[in-house]
Amino acid sequence: MEQLFAPWRIEWVTRDEDADDIEGCPFCVLPDRDADRESLIVARSDRAFVILNNYPYNPGHVMVVPHRHDGDYETLDDAELLDHARLKQRTFAAMREAFDPDGFNAGLNLGESAAGGSIDDHLHTHVVPRWTGDTNFMPVVADTTVIVEAVDETYDRLHEAFAARSGATTTGDDRAVAFSFGE
Repeated sequence: MEQLFAPWRIEWVTRDEDADDIEGCPFCVLPDRDADRESLIVARSDRAFVILNNYPYNPGHVMVVPHRHDGDYETLDDAELLDHARLKQRTFAAMREAFDPDGFNAGLNLGESAAGGSIDDHLHTHVVPRWTGDTNFMPVVADTTVIVEAVDETYDRLHEAFAARSGATTTGDDRAVAFSFGE
């Protein structure tokens, strides 16, 4: 029998579930905290931010989220759309540098839970790096996903890669990398 060895998962298993409770929309609450690393926010722009997914499909799975609380893509104004798109561009570039994936899945779950998302009232774009052969029998047969890297390591790799992007501003390893795209 083969064994999966993931000692970093003990942090998740022994966590205080009450401490994870967030009053309100997590995409509104987490960016307002003064704890980017703890909140898993790796990059910010004027109108959006990039946050690691707590339940990733693959290492590096992030979401690019507009600051404004709205679940309707059609209501984003031009400045929000452009800022969101530019931050997605930086996200793809940072992921290529940090993880060297073979490709990406990127998309929105729009509408009620039938669309597949767990947060339907705050727009967000999932960006998932993909590698040839990264899908195996575990999710299909065992309803189990095997994640090969700790979220803290993923944060460090992405933070460094975002910081290397043109126009990036950094104020420390525990603060999100900042971008200002202007108008």
